[in-house]
Amino acid sequence: MPEATVNYSAENGVARITLDNPTRKNAITLSMAAAIESICDDIERDRSVGVVVVDARGSYFCSGADTRDLAASSTDAASDEAVRRTSAIYRCFVRVGQLPTPTIASVVGGAVGAGLNLALAADVLLVTPDAVLDSGFLARKIHPGGGHLSLVGRLLGPAGTVAMAGLGAAMSGSEASRRGLAYACVEAADMEAEIATLVKHAAADPDLARAIKNSVRLELGPPSVSLASALEIERGVQMWSLGRKGEDAWKNKPTKPTVTSDAP
Repeated sequence: MPEATVNYSAENGVARITLDNPTRKNAITLSMAAAIESICDDIERDRSVGVVVVDARGSYFCSGADTRDLAASSTDAASDEAVRRTSAIYRCFVRVGQLPTPTIASVVGGAVGAGLNLALAADVLLVTPDAVLDSGFLARKIHPGGGHLSLVGRLLGPAGTVAMAGLGAAMSGSEASRRGLAYACVEAADMEAEIATLVKHAAADPDLARAIKNSVRLELGPPSVSLASALEIERGVQMWSLGRKGEDAWKNKPTKPTVTSDAP
């Protein structure tokens, strides 16, 4: 079988983290999780990157953690080795969520369990209409892990989280978009065009994109801050951006706003 790996590219301000284990529906192995961590370290240091896209090779985004690793951990779940294995998978979600740039997850086919965690760790989730978003833990008779309940809950609230994780309800991409779990629903053939539209401005100005991402974190948390506090958080960085732009730049016509689709 081909080696399970993670591909990385960075060009013109856009970085891509691509899962490459299509024969197992891009299940995340320990080596893949370590690769994602390492790539995130590189992105954090590379100030030329303004936006990151997380996607996968083939027709399915991610079926979760590799079941062979889960089976190995189940032989002695309290052992140091079992904890090490699961923690290694968890860290890759955390590192994606900690990236200083805006992040976009592109989900085709489906995302289950740890695969859904990875997708929801990104700032913006794009899905195809027929993609299946499934908690998956209940069906496998294991408790959710990797911050799954928090990742789902911050978008769907308690009721939606219990429905997905506690009752095993799955969602199509179309439904996920309607309910707020995904940012937009896009036909597979249009996904790359949608991504190109979204990344355009952040890729062109990485420093500003990173500054805005940092302010979003500071203001929205959790926990979120008051409007008065938000004003002060934004004041310094907005003045920095004004000074950087300069007076003469205001004579140029503004760029057109980014308008994304939300096809059913």
